[in-house]
Order: sequence, then structure tokens, then C-alpha cells
Amino acid sequence: MFYALHVRRRGFGSLAWASAQDLFDQTTAFGRLALVHVIMMAGDTLVTVSLAGSLFFSVSPTEAKGKVLAYLLLTIAPFAVVSPLLGPLIDRSANGRRILVALSAGLRAILCWSMSQHLNSLWLFPEAFFVLISSKLYVVTRGALVPEMARTDQFREHAAKVGESGWPTREVEEEKGFAGFNAQLTLLGTLVGLIAGSIGAGLLKGIGAPSVLIAASIVFVAATVASLRLQRPTKEVREQVTALTQTERDFHALNPMGDVEVSWGLTASALMRFTVGFATFLLAFGLRREHAGLAWFAFALAISAVGALGGLGLVTRVRNAVPESTLLTVALLATGVGAGVASSHPTLIAQVLLAGWLGACAAIAQPSFDAITQRHVPPGAQGRTFARFAVRQQLLWVIGALIPVGITLSFSTGDLLLCVLMVIAGVIYGLGRRFAHH
Repeated sequence: MFYALHVRRRGFGSLAWASAQDLFDQTTAFGRLALVHVIMMAGDTLVTVSLAGSLFFSVSPTEAKGKVLAYLLLTIAPFAVVSPLLGPLIDRSANGRRILVALSAGLRAILCWSMSQHLNSLWLFPEAFFVLISSKLYVVTRGALVPEMARTDQFREHAAKVGESGWPTREVEEEKGFAGFNAQLTLLGTLVGLIAGSIGAGLLKGIGAPSVLIAASIVFVAATVASLRLQRPTKEVREQVTALTQTERDFHALNPMGDVEVSWGLTASALMRFTVGFATFLLAFGLRREHAGLAWFAFALAISAVGALGGLGLVTRVRNAVPESTLLTVALLATGVGAGVASSHPTLIAQVLLAGWLGACAAIAQPSFDAITQRHVPPGAQGRTFARFAVRQQLLWVIGALIPVGITLSFSTGDLLLCVLMVIAGVIYGLGRRFAHH
């Protein structure tokens, strides 16, 4: 298996090669997780394409605002279920995490087929709500599974070298962070999103939104089967997950952001999610006001994906020399600078290029923050912690998206707002975490 350490040393080329190697090597725990992630992302992309076609492109801009507003508010609600109820469940059992992933895929397989029959009915919104709950359940569980599967492979590799009878009592030394593993999953998800998005767009234009949802249902059936193949963690990993006492669990429940790096990193990554939500809908409604064709939307998505690949390449190349906190600072400041440049050139092509720039910055920020959390939060508290953090990040994304949905903003005004906010955020984060350590 190509571990994250090798990926970080050699850069983007090795990231892509290692990701492919792990995806097709189904003898490793992380390889099976990578396969599940690819299928899940393909299904989620198809659902997004179908809902965009039915809620946004098929109606007038005024009507689209109302439907998009309802959908954005709906995206927050699933975390009210995932965070308090399912987060602790993820922490209680390492084996139970496999079941939760399979459950999230199976529910979406059923719901997507049902949604295909109710696109013009009020049933669409409650069904979409439960699809979102299932999707967020996977996202939260995956955050805890990445270090678990990495440790499982490392323990097994070490056991093969020393033999079961000579198993050492000390823990296997872990990688300092899991940015490489997170970057691999992000890369695979981005690439499969491009492919699935193209297929979904073709189905949407040729047959209609119901066909896209039926395809998503089939994909999630495959995801359910793949989820059941996730390897069980080793005894040592299970002991790490369940090692916390009840007192320690209660402490992490009350104070999940106790570590300075984690609390400041959450603020930085949440602001990045705010920017992505704001910029996405600023561009979407701006293109509709300009009467731009569907090709412009596809172009913006493609450029954003290319930017994300470039950001991942940077993360993997400099991670050995640059800590995650510095990468987060760079991502915030670079976002502000890019938005400032775009504000002085408020054209369609400038906004599309800004989408690519934001894709790169977001691809730098999220794997870095995930690695900070996975390193500083005990394995037995990661499910609850990732659930709470996902709530905050999604809330900021929705708040950012609601602004251009509710208020008509020009490209130059919106970009200028982003520029000021992100430059200030980058400076405060970079200096604030240093003062907090002292």
C-alpha cells in the first residue's frame, strides 16, 4: 500500500498514482474505504445534478430563489439528527461504523428511487431531507474511519513482519497527521464527481431528472455492497477507539474544541466553507442574470475541479515541510487575494477563473483541517467531534449561500466582500493561534 508519507514526499503525480493503487488494491482496509468513497461521491453527484435540474434550471430565476432558499435551510436540519444522536453512536463501536456506512448507502438507494417518482410532489422535500441525513452520516463516519483504516493497515503490516507470536506491546508509531490519506480521498472524489456529473448532465438533458435519480439509486446499491466489504479493524485499533472512559467522553462532549489547533482550525475551515457557499451562489445567480447558457455552469464546475486538483497537488508536495496550520493561513489569504483581483474584473470569465482559484484554496484547507482534528482528537471521540464540526461548517456554508440568494449582488461587490473578509480572517487566524499557544 502507498501510505500518505510517500505521497507527501513526491507531490501530485505520486498522489494520483497512490490513489489509483489503493483504489484497486482491495486487500487493504484503506483501499476498500477508497472504493466506498468513490461510489458514494458518484451517487451524491447524480443526486445534486437531478435536484439542480428540477429546482434551479427548470424554473424562472424568481421561483428558483424560493426553491433554493428552502433547500438551503433543509441542508442544515440533518445535522440536528447526526450530531447529538449518531455522533456518540459512531464513537461507541469501531465495528458499528461499517454498519452505519452501509446503512447510509442503503437508505439513499431507496430514497433516490422514491424521489424519482415524486419530483413534482411535496414528498420531494422530506425525501431529500432524509437523503441529506444519510449523506451527512457517511461524511461524519468517514472522518473517523480514515485514521481507523490507516491504523488497521499499519498494525497488520507490522504484524506480518514480526509474526503474531512476537507482537510487541508498544503501539505502532503513527504518521504525524493523516493529510495524505484525506488528500487521496478528496482527489478520488473530485475525479469521480467530474465523470458522474458529465453522465448525470447527459441523462438530465436527454431523458430527464427522474432518470438521474434512478441511476443514483443503482449507484447507492453498489455502495451498500462495497460498504459491507469494509475490513473489520484489528483488536488494537478497536481498543484505541473504545479506550476513553465515560468521564473522558463527557469532557469531549462538553469541550470538543479543547485543543488550540483544533479550535482555531475549525474557525478557519468554517470560514472557507462560508466563502465556497457564497461564491457558488453568487456565480449561479449572476450567470442566470446574464442569461448565460448551461455551458457556462459546466465550464465553472470543470475549472473548479481542476483548481481542486491543483490544490491537492500543493498539499501533497509541501506537507512535509509546511504544517497544516500554515496551509490553512495560506488558503485564507490566497482566497482573499483572488477575490480582490476578480472584483476589479467583474466579467464572466473572471468569475469562472475565481471558481477554479477557490477550488484550489478549499482543497488545501479541508484536508489540512481534517488532519489536525484526526491527530489531536482521541479516536474514541472522533465521531462526535466530526459530527459537531460538520454542523458548524455546513451552517457557515448555508449562511454564505443565503446572502447572494436573498440579496442581489453584482460580481464586483460580492468579490470585494469576500476579499476583505478572507484577508482579515487569514491575518487573525495566522496571528491568533500563535498568541493562543503562548
